[in-house]
Amino acid sequence: MFTLHPQLAQDSFYVGDFPLCTCRLMNDMQFPWLILIPRVAGVSELYELSPADQAQFLRESSWLSSQLSRVFRADKMNVAALGNMVPQLHFHHIVRYQNDVAWPKPVFGLTAVPYRSDVLAHMRQTLMLALRGQGDMPFDWRMD
Repeated sequence: MFTLHPQLAQDSFYVGDFPLCTCRLMNDMQFPWLILIPRVAGVSELYELSPADQAQFLRESSWLSSQLSRVFRADKMNVAALGNMVPQLHFHHIVRYQNDVAWPKPVFGLTAVPYRSDVLAHMRQTLMLALRGQGDMPFDWRMD
């Protein structure tokens, strides 16, 4: 049975579910930063997913990246799976700008700036519009 790693639960907010992955917003208002976590128990590497789940993950990740890039007008999308701190398979999807606080370096290791409630409400509204059926979504999306 799939259970979200406690560190991911602590560091992020639930956004919604794709057919394979749950999607969460990293609690760092310096970057539009979503995390995709396949709802498959005991998986720490992409190659451990079945071929069908690997293909589904790629569809979900690619679609999410394209929507984030479009809506937030990214200069670059950073998509990464490290797993050094959290072994559960998860991929970060981070919108980057040439004038952001970390450019051109990675964002990992920076001190997070937690969302203020007003900024979080605005981000959730923006994500709802970005991810709810706009842009040729090749699968069902559920937001609770």
